[in-house]
Amino acid sequence: MKKLLIGNAAVARGAYEAGANVVASYPGTPSTEITEEIVKFDEIYAEWSPNEKVAAEVAIGASIAGARAMSCMKHVGLNVMADPVFTVSYTGVNGGLVFCVADDPGMHSSQNEQDSRHYAKASKIMMLEPSDSSECKDFTKLAFGLSEKFDTPVFLRLSTRVSHSQSLVELGEREDVKVKDYEKNPAKYVMMPGNAIKRHVEVEKRIEALTDFAESTELNAVEKNGAKIGVITAGIAYAYAKEALGDKADFLKLGMVYPMPKQKIIDFAKDYDKVYVIEELDPVIEDHCKALGLNVMGKEVFTLLGEYTPTMIRKAVLGESEKEVAEIDEAIPVRPPVMCAGCPHRGTFYVLKKLGLVVSGDIGCYTLGATPPLQSVDTTICMGASVSAAHGMAKAQGAEFNKKLVSVIGDSTFMHSGITGLIDIVYNKGNNTVIILDNSITGMTGHQENPTTGRTIRGEATKQVDLVALCKACGIDHITVCDPFDIKAFEKVVKTEVERDEPSIIIAQRPCALLKTVKYSGVCKITDKCKNCKMCMKLGCPAITLKDDKVVIDSTQCNGCGLCINVCPFGAIEKEEN
Repeated sequence: MKKLLIGNAAVARGAYEAGANVVASYPGTPSTEITEEIVKFDEIYAEWSPNEKVAAEVAIGASIAGARAMSCMKHVGLNVMADPVFTVSYTGVNGGLVFCVADDPGMHSSQNEQDSRHYAKASKIMMLEPSDSSECKDFTKLAFGLSEKFDTPVFLRLSTRVSHSQSLVELGEREDVKVKDYEKNPAKYVMMPGNAIKRHVEVEKRIEALTDFAESTELNAVEKNGAKIGVITAGIAYAYAKEALGDKADFLKLGMVYPMPKQKIIDFAKDYDKVYVIEELDPVIEDHCKALGLNVMGKEVFTLLGEYTPTMIRKAVLGESEKEVAEIDEAIPVRPPVMCAGCPHRGTFYVLKKLGLVVSGDIGCYTLGATPPLQSVDTTICMGASVSAAHGMAKAQGAEFNKKLVSVIGDSTFMHSGITGLIDIVYNKGNNTVIILDNSITGMTGHQENPTTGRTIRGEATKQVDLVALCKACGIDHITVCDPFDIKAFEKVVKTEVERDEPSIIIAQRPCALLKTVKYSGVCKITDKCKNCKMCMKLGCPAITLKDDKVVIDSTQCNGCGLCINVCPFGAIEKEEN
């Protein structure tokens, strides 16, 4: 049977058909749906781990114990899990072990545009790269088998377009793969220096064997069209190149992007006067080709930035531009990302902007606190950095600066990597104020559970982390829980805490407006008391707009959260029940 699947769902199907037993991940666009789809298969244990490092270690442990295991993350999540990944390259595996990493060319939902292929080379771990959903399923199944055959973890590299585009997938049956026996083997799995130095020898032998395999595997396929132009490509760039060039080029499609073949590439390239290397982001394949002494065209005609398109490729290779298309004469208004109507973070940033504080920000929906009109967030670096970076800022600028400084971090992000930063503040005698934005869910990636919600990935009840008790255990004596929609009370709390000469925590507690359990009622309306002061416009609520220079509330967008009522100085906004 064939079914239309997005790439992420196809990866999940591949893991199911391969007989995978354990999947541990941390949500991150564009990889999130892989694990969400895995949950649909009762035969597989799945979990959201607190962060990617923990997820990788769970999968590694399952592999050592004999199960086929997988961990999924976005490209920046691979940074977090790099420590165990580099070491498991040395230990090798017992059950098949696959790491699915989804890159984000164009930075649709990411803070950088890094190319994960560099990790494959640096860690000396085999990497496969599918170009559509069908290959996502097939390559995932292959990855588990290759992992066990070559005693290696295997990377499966996706990109946003492969993860989220749909194509037909041939569904198969689940393989009956029994969990292998666990055998005590410290020489293989205890990576103290004396053992690790011997395992490095095995890693280099494995790379030689994989390089030989790259020459013969059908993963690396030549497509002849009798053309005069040769193209070497991989992943989504292959799909774009095929659409752009058709039979005007011959193709060497690399499904295995590390290690890459040598002789196969040389033999392919010798038949053409011009060979183009088409790959998004960094010149990984291009550099490999040039190291082989080949004269290929790559980044001198293609950009290092963002995503490619068939139009771009057709113009660069064939010199052909698109036919003229009809254009709209009038300017199309931009639609920047905004916090949802009723977003609990809006009250927090309204107060922080009003108080003129320096805000050390983090990764989540609340990063949008940097955009107009709230414009509160000063820095965003990576998960958990809001806490640690603010500690550094305070140490650099001194006590008076610290009284104008706060960190903001989500509840899920705090569990991911904010706790250690908080401990650092306490241990090293800092006195920062940290605001934990507790919206009862992992919001940015689409409502995934986390250790603070009291539910597992399957919705089962579990122990719920008590943020107050946790912060006390870290050494924080001053902890206040406050509703950020109670503007006056929240402002008073923030003013008090930033003046302290001790570290403090404010838990801004209000659930995400999109949670099914949140039941706002009615809509807000502007009354004739309105002085048109436009104070409510400072909230940046998408339901509040100007029409003929008068403030209006769009009833189709308003969910009746009532924050604007709390902000209006003239009592000119009232809630009207449906």
